[in-house]
Amino acid sequence: MGDFIYKNKVYYNPVEFAMHHIGGTWKMPILWRLQDRTMRYSELRKDIPHITDKMLTTQLRELEEEGFIHRKVYPVVPPKVEYSMTEKGKTCIPIIRTIRDYGLYLIKEADIQHK
Repeated sequence: MGDFIYKNKVYYNPVEFAMHHIGGTWKMPILWRLQDRTMRYSELRKDIPHITDKMLTTQLRELEEEGFIHRKVYPVVPPKVEYSMTEKGKTCIPIIRTIRDYGLYLIKEADIQHK
């Protein structure tokens, strides 16, 4: 496959394109947590150590924009917002599972101790 352009950015291969959508430090952990249940922002924030509010907000917006998650806002005070997985989002779970399993294998092989 040759180069292609998506949203004014050049991609050189499909792996790079996929990683643009689900790669990075936070997108896969967010998607992983939403695979089986709907979560509120505060639940995600508590469940993902070390992520900042700004980063969580940014990553959620990007995942929503690309159609991986759905954001539902309830018209109440204070505002209630829930995030859930879309059908498109569910398609990446087997890939995330494979990457996660490989990461666990590498950790075990390297005999890395947890903090």
